[in-house]
Amino acid sequence: MKDWLTDLFNSVEGLVLFVCLALGFALGKIKFWKISLGGVAGTLIVAIFVGMMGVTLNSQVKNIAFALFIFTLGYMSGPSFFASLNKHSLKYGIFTIVEVVTILVVVGLATAILNLDQGTAAGLLAGGATESAVVGTATDAIAKLDLPADQIKTLQGNVGTAYSISYIMGLITIVLFTSQFAPAIMRVNLREEAAKLWEKLGGGSDAEGGATSALPDLVGRAHEVTFATGKTVGQVEAALGESIAIERVRRAGANLDVTSGTRLAAGDVVLLHGRREQLIDGYSVIGPERAGIEGMNVDLDVQEVVLTAPGYGGKTLGDIRASIPQEERHGVFLSGISRMDHNLPVQNGTQINQGDTLRFTGAKRDLASFVPRVGFVIDPSVKMDVIFIAIGVILGMLIGKIEIPLGSIPLSLGTGGGCLLSGLLFGWLRARNPKHGQYHPAAAQVVKDLGLATFICAVGLSSGPQAVDLIKQYGFSLPIAGILVTLIPASISLFVGWKLMKLPAPLTLGAVAGQQCSTPAATAVQQAAGNTTPLMSYTIVYALSNVVLPLLGPIVVALTGAIS
Repeated sequence: MKDWLTDLFNSVEGLVLFVCLALGFALGKIKFWKISLGGVAGTLIVAIFVGMMGVTLNSQVKNIAFALFIFTLGYMSGPSFFASLNKHSLKYGIFTIVEVVTILVVVGLATAILNLDQGTAAGLLAGGATESAVVGTATDAIAKLDLPADQIKTLQGNVGTAYSISYIMGLITIVLFTSQFAPAIMRVNLREEAAKLWEKLGGGSDAEGGATSALPDLVGRAHEVTFATGKTVGQVEAALGESIAIERVRRAGANLDVTSGTRLAAGDVVLLHGRREQLIDGYSVIGPERAGIEGMNVDLDVQEVVLTAPGYGGKTLGDIRASIPQEERHGVFLSGISRMDHNLPVQNGTQINQGDTLRFTGAKRDLASFVPRVGFVIDPSVKMDVIFIAIGVILGMLIGKIEIPLGSIPLSLGTGGGCLLSGLLFGWLRARNPKHGQYHPAAAQVVKDLGLATFICAVGLSSGPQAVDLIKQYGFSLPIAGILVTLIPASISLFVGWKLMKLPAPLTLGAVAGQQCSTPAATAVQQAAGNTTPLMSYTIVYALSNVVLPLLGPIVVALTGAIS
């Protein structure tokens, strides 16, 4: 059976990749208690076992996949990364600093105590930090060592095996620590603390991602004019509140051209659109509600806009609303905010950064006049600007070829570090000049997931032959080291955020999850908190750590090489 499978994989080029992807992502969906490994870790585990059969993946496929993944990672992180370099957000940089310094110290100590080789140490750091990109930057650095080819191959294989072991332990540790153990250590009820913070931000509803509220914030109502006879549209809107708009007025079976000065007459039917809580007074201000009025329906448009306008980044949503006159945002409603693919609370206290994606709802004419002053609209019909992206990857690969001697080690960023930096640059350029470089978030997510999973599959296949030997050599010491690499930085950051910075519990735990770039941990904290307040700090720290941690690959190879 084994020989037959080996022959099949070797005779059908690329078959092993998709077998590992299918089985790996299926394994990654299985939940152990409340934790699932995810498709990338699942693919690595499957690939290691398949690799024991002596099957490998073309090295060019591996390099291309990693280049696409790491460039996309930098591209999508670029606007948020640079936006986080402001006075308010930079204080969260302490969490990334704690992560980087502590994790290097812990890995260095583990190298000295356990006599780890450079590949195993790099895999331990990548898995303990739950940052898959380090696997690529570290294997790039190992390939440049002045060692025999077979030794380099062994070290690169050890990266994948050590990563798979420490990643599993690190993932379980960070999820349990942030969502269960840390709130107990802090002696707080996380759900109550999150509710207090939510109220402080401005309150309101918080439907989970993908859910539709039974009582949506934005609604439409039709009222017959009785009490508002003789009043203008502007006067009625002012009486109801700034978060409503009269979209249509129907008189004697015909629709009028509506302006703020349009005067209402008895028997007119007006169509209101706005926040539910402010439309409740529609009867007392205008007159009785009516339903099923022919010709009164208005199609509202929804546009996703990337914030690029100067002067808004770093401010709270409430400050931005106050700075824009009501007449300039008439009929336009902010219905969603996302950063790094995570939804943030649509509350007055939420800080908005350059590069955030804002979702606006309103009539097309209102959106057309308002949106250009905020940013550029994401065109859903354009998925990716291949020319712009390909040039960015080319530049990244060339940057990765630059070498700086560090003692006897030729230190370079490699393909991973080079493409990460070029991705940051091109993402920033895209935010500055939105006419070029369209990369729809959905398309970017597919490229990231497929690129990383393909690369990890190749690493796992090459790790398979020596996986058993590495596990026998270190035994339980490697999983324990993986736990410590995750737990020690997280514990220090918990103390710093909670005791020294005096951050609210949801923000502290969100930042701890962010320094690990752990989406499962962020999800667990959000579920424990009962709302999305932890994501406010998570997205800032995630943007910083997501850029800094991959650069540790060459550093840990050089560091552990000097120690050993």
